[in-house]
Amino acid sequence: MNAWKQKIVAFATGLGAPGLFLISFLDSSVLSFPIINDLLLIELSMKQHARMPLYALMAATGSVLGCILLYYLARMGGEAYFHRKAGHRAHAIRHWVERNGFGGMLIAALLPPPTPFKIFVFAAGAFEAPVVGFASAITLARLFRYFGVGYLAVRYGENALPYIKEHWPIVAVLALALVLVSYGLSRVILRHKPHLEAPE
Repeated sequence: MNAWKQKIVAFATGLGAPGLFLISFLDSSVLSFPIINDLLLIELSMKQHARMPLYALMAATGSVLGCILLYYLARMGGEAYFHRKAGHRAHAIRHWVERNGFGGMLIAALLPPPTPFKIFVFAAGAFEAPVVGFASAITLARLFRYFGVGYLAVRYGENALPYIKEHWPIVAVLALALVLVSYGLSRVILRHKPHLEAPE
């Protein structure tokens, strides 16, 4: 991570809930802070269990607003902007977003890496997907993600590491399965090509 990004993370960490909002907003829009918002949510929730719903809500809100900003930037930039960002995956992603609408955006938002989620946001904006449906899908996915992470932090807390050490074969298999499923689904999405229409 760059030095200036580290300064942003350090500043946000000191702010607590507003800092979590800031990191989530930046990560979902103009910058990238891989898993930093999740780690900060876990740290804060472990320290103050009663404030976990606030932390999760701030993370979700920041992420949704960041995605909406990116949506409108892509909408102003248009199709050329999207193709420049998406590269060779442009046709598959456009087809997925246009064909599946709310459900397609929800699935893309729920998938962990390596799914390139921001490209789906670019597509939604560039091809003018309905903003209400777009925002609703992102909101549902982010609430599920961050309240889930917050719950696990409160439920297991410092006991998580000893549990992982004791049951590491099971944890390793589950983690590998999650990565493989995520990768497989992302490849299905990105390889899907629209059918060519037969000439009249």
